[in-house]
Amino acid sequence: MEALKGIRILDMTHVQAGPTCSQLLAWMGADVIKFENPQGDATRGQLRDVPNADSLYFTMLNCNKRSITVNMKNAEGKQVFVELLKKCDIVMENFGPGVLDRFGFPWEKIREINPRIVMGSIKGFGSTGPYAQFKAYENVAQAMGGAMSTTGVPDGPPFVTGAQIGDSGTGLHLAIGLLAALRQRDRTGKGQYVEVAMMDGIMNLCRVKFRDHQRLTRGELTEFSVPTHKGMGDVPRGGNDSGGGQLGNAVRCKPGGPNDFLYVVVQEAVWNALANRIGSDIGMPGLATDPKFAKIADRRKNQNEMWEVIGEFALKHTKRELMAILNPLDVPCGPVMGTDDLANDEHVRGRDMWVELDHPQRGKWFNVGMPIKLSDSPPEIKRSPTLGEHTEEVLKEVLGYGDEQIAKLKSAGAFSTPPKKVA
Repeated sequence: MEALKGIRILDMTHVQAGPTCSQLLAWMGADVIKFENPQGDATRGQLRDVPNADSLYFTMLNCNKRSITVNMKNAEGKQVFVELLKKCDIVMENFGPGVLDRFGFPWEKIREINPRIVMGSIKGFGSTGPYAQFKAYENVAQAMGGAMSTTGVPDGPPFVTGAQIGDSGTGLHLAIGLLAALRQRDRTGKGQYVEVAMMDGIMNLCRVKFRDHQRLTRGELTEFSVPTHKGMGDVPRGGNDSGGGQLGNAVRCKPGGPNDFLYVVVQEAVWNALANRIGSDIGMPGLATDPKFAKIADRRKNQNEMWEVIGEFALKHTKRELMAILNPLDVPCGPVMGTDDLANDEHVRGRDMWVELDHPQRGKWFNVGMPIKLSDSPPEIKRSPTLGEHTEEVLKEVLGYGDEQIAKLKSAGAFSTPPKKVA
């Protein structure tokens, strides 16, 4: 039994943030109808690696959906949209501010058409406030939500993170909001408008940095490897500091390639065992009781020196060998895994997080799997749809249209853009 069986979603979202959300809901069993203009989601053609085929950018974000193309600039096309609104539980969009309003469908109008519908909206900065009209982008949102200023090394430029916390992160936030609104709708019979701004989502993901921001009003941040002081204002970039009360860092391992690092967390409880193991190997038998490192306050104060000692030991081992030494000591650690490591990892494959699919245009490709494991409703991951692949199927199955009615709508231009007239 699929968790969201019986829930129908009209998905007008494009690019990454919205499609992340709707793909997740589709994997949970919702019937997601991807509602595209006749040209289709722009990412179908972006970063193409196979000529005349949907790009990986598109296929990896749109699994388990049905695609219908509708021309919203056409009166008949708009009517199809209205009829679909009446049959759906959720409608989702991530257009620029005011786009749906200009088509004649503000939230008030959509709610009038179907009072039970839940509307999900992703915006860069929300629909209110001085930034509401600004255009957003993954890295713009990271810059404005607090992630960039706290990522990188102290004396270098701010960095964006490789994780798509602006787009995919916002999609996850929206999924939570939509499910909550559906639950309320089931109790009250009324839908509601659910909005997530990318900037807001990133602030939520940067929560511990705002914890540290307030701690700085009372004193230094002793766990940081860089100097901090009361009243300094911004939380600094801490490189690979763990960000928690325990000390953590990425230590270089042999043979010294770009990803030959092991991230190690030196918890207070494991210091003696770790120091004794390292000390006996590098000729420092008294390391565990060395006054520079014996207590956590000392290790914080002298952490750069502590990491040099651990680093000397680490360079004698590969990241996997070092992991095998530290795990039995209960030291939390993990190798820095590159994309190739992960794509070929036994653990990842075993958890269905790297799934092979087949596509009529592009052939075989791999998709990142479903990260949420539901014991009674594991997903069957299916390929993304080709453009407009399910137009007739949706019109017949969802709206009950017959062949004659569909043919009339087609000839009226409801599903395609008319060819440009040549002067």
